[in-house]
Amino acid sequence: MYLVISTSLREASLSRVLARKAVEELERLTDEVVFVDLKETSLPFCNAEDCYGHEAVLPIRDLIVRAKGILIAAPIYNYDVNAAAKNLIELTGQAWRDKVVGFLCAAGGHNSYMGVMGLANSLMLDFRCLVIPRFVYATNHAFEYGEETILADEKIQERIRELTFKLVKIGDVM
Repeated sequence: MYLVISTSLREASLSRVLARKAVEELERLTDEVVFVDLKETSLPFCNAEDCYGHEAVLPIRDLIVRAKGILIAAPIYNYDVNAAAKNLIELTGQAWRDKVVGFLCAAGGHNSYMGVMGLANSLMLDFRCLVIPRFVYATNHAFEYGEETILADEKIQERIRELTFKLVKIGDVM
C-alpha cells in the first residue's frame, strides 16, 4: 500500500492540490493507494506523555507501518515544513523505520526549496528512511485559481509523475 499524507491545515492548501495529483498518478500505477488529510484528522500535540496512544494517532500509525512508500505533502513556512508535518512524525515515530519517503512541497517563493531538508535528514538519520532525492517543489505560480485550484504547470506535473513512479519502483523492491 502507498500512502499520501497531506499535512496542510489550511482550507485553500496548494500542497493538498499536489497531494491529490500524486494520488491520481499513483492510482495509475497501483490499486493500493491511501490518502490521509490532516485537515480532516484532529491529531493531538505531541507532549511526550499520553499523546502516542491517542485514538486519532493509532490508525495513522498503522497506515504508516503498513505502507511500502509514503509521500508527504507539506507547505513550507519560514524555510521549513509546517508544524503539523513535524508533529505527525513525532507522534508516530518508529512507524517510519525503513520507509521509502518522498516530498511534495508548496511555498510562496523560490528561495525556500531546501526547507524540507531538516525533516528529510531527521527521517534518514532517526528512522533509516530512504528519501527519494528528487522531490516536488511548487510555488503559487504553478497553479490556476478559480472555483477550484488546479495544478497547471506541466513541469511540476511531470515531476509528480517521476516521483510517484520512483516511489512505486523502490517500494516494490523493499
